[in-house]
Amino acid sequence: MKKPNYKMARRNTEVQRALAEIIRGELKDPRIDPLLSVTAVEVAPDLKNCKAFISVLGDEKLKTDTLAGLKSAAGFIKSQLARTLNMRSTPDIKFVLDESIEYGAKISKLIEEAKL
Repeated sequence: MKKPNYKMARRNTEVQRALAEIIRGELKDPRIDPLLSVTAVEVAPDLKNCKAFISVLGDEKLKTDTLAGLKSAAGFIKSQLARTLNMRSTPDIKFVLDESIEYGAKISKLIEEAKL
């Protein structure tokens, strides 16, 4: 059985926190939704790549615009991440849409409707 890697979990949490602060405070792109949240981050063990799971509440156009804005600002975000974190190398960030919050809200609504 593989032991949990606490160092990688801590690194993922640090990158997630820093990424959320950079997106919230330093990006000025109007396409990016202000209600965006970074739900999870998975940094590869070699520190070359990173998947950032992004949740956006809204319609499909808002989601696609937000992802397009984040992808166009990926270079700026990477440079700010390098300045913020003390890592051997700064990973390339791939933004992935996370539908789990909306799915949970939909299920909660269905459960409440079934109770009535």
